[in-house]
Amino acid sequence: MTSVPMRSTSGPMHPVSKRAESISPFLAMEVMERGMTLVRSGVDVVQMGVGQPDFDAPAVAIEAAIAGLRSGRTHYTDSRGLHPLRVAIAEDSRKRRGVAVDPDRIVVTMGTSPAIRMVLGTLLDPGDEIIVPTPHYPCYPTMIEDAGGVPVYVETHAADGFLLDPESVARAITKRTRGILLGSPANPTGTVQPRDVVEAIAALGLPILSDEIYDGLLYDGAKTTSPLGLTDDVYVLDGVSKRYAMTGFRIGWVIAPERAVRPLVSMQQNFFISAPEPSQLAAQAAIESGAADAERMRAIYESRRRLLVDGIRALGLPLPVAPTGAFYVLADARAFGEKSLDLAFEILERAHVALGPGRDFGPVAEGFLRFSFAVSEERIREGLARLGAVLPTLRS
Repeated sequence: MTSVPMRSTSGPMHPVSKRAESISPFLAMEVMERGMTLVRSGVDVVQMGVGQPDFDAPAVAIEAAIAGLRSGRTHYTDSRGLHPLRVAIAEDSRKRRGVAVDPDRIVVTMGTSPAIRMVLGTLLDPGDEIIVPTPHYPCYPTMIEDAGGVPVYVETHAADGFLLDPESVARAITKRTRGILLGSPANPTGTVQPRDVVEAIAALGLPILSDEIYDGLLYDGAKTTSPLGLTDDVYVLDGVSKRYAMTGFRIGWVIAPERAVRPLVSMQQNFFISAPEPSQLAAQAAIESGAADAERMRAIYESRRRLLVDGIRALGLPLPVAPTGAFYVLADARAFGEKSLDLAFEILERAHVALGPGRDFGPVAEGFLRFSFAVSEERIREGLARLGAVLPTLRS
């Protein structure tokens, strides 16, 4: 038998692609992962920089996943998602948004991020533009650019609670504009855009990518307005990760215009095939029977929010308007350091508190820090105490 010599691996390695090199790190994750390294060395770190609910998933969801695993529900499904799950999503949308939706307009995905990326793939040719209010979720620009598009930013500001100005959006429209990516409640600001703003955005005639993953996490009587029902050209992006504390189940979905369903399904078939069947069963159970769990978590978040907002202000970080949605506070920390990434790492090393650097959320947020109140009151109090001891030594 003739042996075939192994190819030498000692020569020069081919470089990674320019496309891969162009993807910026998710800085809040970088800080969190450094914090995990400290934990492994025996340091107690208060993680307040990422949007990771500390609650368990609803018991009905866990039991549904277990039952699915035990009964052999571990295979590919319809690429659009299980039909009973899509029916449950449609009914949930009718209850929460007051708009009837055909389940055949719903595509279930492995988390909301793949849904966003696939929608961008249906809208963008190279050089086309998506308008992005900023501060923004760090992954929006990366996904737009990966789809060949160009993010065009419209600034919002802390002084007015990061409310979006529809006239500024209108001025940003060009012949290459293919949509606006609207998050409400928003990450990282917690802002809920009022009805008149959403109506004005819908009236501009652009496709709207409406990221509603934090819908339901609302405080001080705030109410969300979905573009669904205000315009036919809307893609609603949602999932179970935040509202039901099911981040690890990786179930999201898009409610799409009828014309876009076929290309979305084709992309799903090619890129992902289908979402995991046990996770879909869990999501269906949460949507159908987890309302009490979701409300219990929301009420606890509201209590934590008051504690964190008061504590941040007591530390001397300006916060003109308290957030009314999601579970984040974006606070101005420029009195303690102009470069938010450097400041976040210094706070981590000296106070052992992990926070999200504002630079992650766009240049307009540089010098800010994002705090998450998806952690217990005990940990929030501990984190604030540690910051109170360290921040005065960092004052610029």
